Amino acid sequence: MAKIQLIVGSVMGTAASVAKTLSEKLQAAGHTTRVNDAFRKGDLSEDDEILLICTSNTGAGDLPVNIVPLYLHLRNDFPNISTRRYGIVNLGDSSYPTFAQAGNHMDEAFQDLGANRIGDMLVIDALSGEDPNSVAETWLADWIQLL
Repeated sequence: MAKIQLIVGSVMGTAASVAKTLSEKLQAAGHTTRVNDAFRKGDLSEDDEILLICTSNTGAGDLPVNIVPLYLHLRNDFPNISTRRYGIVNLGDSSYPTFAQAGNHMDEAFQDLGANRIGDMLVIDALSGEDPNSVAETWLADWIQLL
């Protein structure tokens, strides 16, 4: 079974709620998880840990404040994460022209450092009317199979 760190970027709490739900489902499937909503540089020290980024977007497409330290670490310090695997859950609102930008920025930062994304990024649109936790659970069932 895998060790998975869920790194959260949340403004209004929806991404944090989704991360908690995903963590519970992963644990029920036998995986070890930890939810991290206050990233520090040392949090990438376990090379065998899969990273699952769960982030919302601000209206301008910016990253939530609590995930900015991870993004800056990736962009400024160039950690060796070429052997790391990761996934992204990206929550946004398609009424904004910068829809899903925060997750795209995170994905680009991981890709630029050679990390390997597991499956497709999940993009959850607040305007869909669907429950974000339910959408994420459905996606997770397929994502787990790729571990």
